[in-house]
Amino acid sequence: MTQPRILLIDDEPAFRTLSQQWLTSEGYLVQTGASLDELGARLGEFDADLILLDLSLPPHFDPQHTLAALPQFIDRPVIILTGHGERELALEALRQGAWDFLAKPIDPDMLAVVVKRALTKHQLVRELNSLKSNLGSKQAVSTLIGASASMDTIRALVQRIAPTDVRVLVTGPSGTGKEVISRAIHDLSNRADRPFISVHCGAIPADLLESELFGHTKGAFTGADKARDGLLKLADGGTLFLDEIGDMPLAMQVKLLRVLQEGSFYPVGGRSLETIDVRLVSATNADLAEKVRLGEFREDLYYRIKGVNIETRPLDDRPEDIPLLINHFLALQAKAAQQAPQHPDSQAFNWFIQRRWPGNVRELKSALDSVAAIARNGVITLDDIALLYPDAQTSSQAGNPAVTHSGQSLDAQVRALEITLISQALAQHDNNRTHAAQALGLSRQGLLKKIERYGI
Repeated sequence: MTQPRILLIDDEPAFRTLSQQWLTSEGYLVQTGASLDELGARLGEFDADLILLDLSLPPHFDPQHTLAALPQFIDRPVIILTGHGERELALEALRQGAWDFLAKPIDPDMLAVVVKRALTKHQLVRELNSLKSNLGSKQAVSTLIGASASMDTIRALVQRIAPTDVRVLVTGPSGTGKEVISRAIHDLSNRADRPFISVHCGAIPADLLESELFGHTKGAFTGADKARDGLLKLADGGTLFLDEIGDMPLAMQVKLLRVLQEGSFYPVGGRSLETIDVRLVSATNADLAEKVRLGEFREDLYYRIKGVNIETRPLDDRPEDIPLLINHFLALQAKAAQQAPQHPDSQAFNWFIQRRWPGNVRELKSALDSVAAIARNGVITLDDIALLYPDAQTSSQAGNPAVTHSGQSLDAQVRALEITLISQALAQHDNNRTHAAQALGLSRQGLLKKIERYGI
């Protein structure tokens, strides 16, 4: 176990020497200093877990100077050492975040107790923060639903690039979750506590897009009766997501390029330069390289936004993801409706899996929401589906659920079939894993391993 590190700052040489010897004998790694200046210098080279800090330090010997500096150091426990008559000042230090205070002359036994308690609490806080961080990471990644190889690749990429500020371009067909991926990147980044601002470049008229992005001053144009910050300013410190960036007019592309190059812009009608710090994530279903070739998208902007390219795949290329998406969206629908989830029976389940979804994940979610809304008794049947989709076959077609998507390797189809069967069994047995395992002819442990492997 790593030795706890203590930094002792006191202007009395004899006290420093004796305290260092005693704390070292107790198993601590100790460094000392005699002034506030030395406190800052020592912390730069010695990452202390705890600080023992005298209130009256040179050059001013004024406790108020120490109190003023205290907030810089309370990211770890600070124990204040006080002289006679400084109790009120010590209490003020506690109000400013110090852990505790001890009056001189210091009782070694009391010092041992206070130091040990402070270090234990500090360690617990660090572990709690680490757990929260890990939980946040798992929650962000858990939004990227799928067991296909392409989704495994996307999850791995997102986790690697999220902590950086590299620009990201998410490409792929409409409805494949490009904004979900972009939000996961933000949620896993160091900017997670700052805004995530989404702009659909094709949904805002060209003559309004500049004002929406850059904001405007009062009187900048007819109707601008007051100044307004743009979305770039609102995203400062966070992430700006430009959806369907391929639809951005060429004139706006020039202005966006300047923002990316210089980190600054002028509001419409303004003369004061605004400086921002944003991470850019863009998305498009267009072939930007082809648009560059046709002169419809600036080549210099293309390479500015590309950074890391994440490519999403249509559902037809990843049928093994469909069972997991079915369960996920039905759970979300139930949560929103504050009711128990609806479950497809085997025929309905297979209809969802075998049907082609040209609108991809977005279309699948819409279909599930609609069918779940009209299902009765907690079970979605083919009869329910046929009310909304007349092409649904009501005959018994699901005796042996088969993956009918062509062009898939045997391995991918076996994977998809296993996910389908397991998802069906869990749905039919109200998520009781023991009963589902029995129905599938598996041991409970064997089922749990498959559930973990496929992320079900």
